[in-house]
Amino acid sequence: MTPVYKILEQKYAEFVGTKYAVAVNSGTAGLHLSLVALGFGKGDEVIVPDFTMAACGFAVSYTGAKVVTVDCRDDYNIDPTLIESAITPRTKAIMPVHIYGRLCDMKAIKKIAKKHNLYVIEDGCEAQGAAKGGNSDCLVFSFYRNKIIHAEEGGIVCTNSKRLYDRLNYLKNMAFDKRHTYYHKDIGFNYRMPDSQAIMALN
Repeated sequence: MTPVYKILEQKYAEFVGTKYAVAVNSGTAGLHLSLVALGFGKGDEVIVPDFTMAACGFAVSYTGAKVVTVDCRDDYNIDPTLIESAITPRTKAIMPVHIYGRLCDMKAIKKIAKKHNLYVIEDGCEAQGAAKGGNSDCLVFSFYRNKIIHAEEGGIVCTNSKRLYDRLNYLKNMAFDKRHTYYHKDIGFNYRMPDSQAIMALN
């Protein structure tokens, strides 16, 4: 019998327009897991808008990386014209956040990221139904109770990368190997979504 969270992953990936989705137990976990899967750590820097939920900064800090804030436009989203001045040799990613469902200028952000060889980890937690795949390495959503689609709690990470998909699944499940031997080669996380939350999100 297929676990319900796997059905949610399939349907949500189709909804967002990505090849893959990985269900987790919160949006914060999704942001953190994305950063870990992409190899962030001490000495790295992540550009984050200065007007956002603290979870974005927390997720970066969990990895030991440094938050570098950039001012926002009148629509409360990060101002792409200010991003390049904040980039240093240690910058590894941009984390745009779609505030109140208003979409960031992803075309401009993606262009900057490509120019400087940076990852893009997109926070779409407040933009369900608006933010779509294809603009970032990871696109993260939340199912917290104040979101459009909610399950009391929970989150999901969407990506088009099979390598990232496999890595996200591995790390969220305590870094168990395929045989579940309890021999862990990496530090993993208990970020799994229970089926009860998946059922609520699907309904």
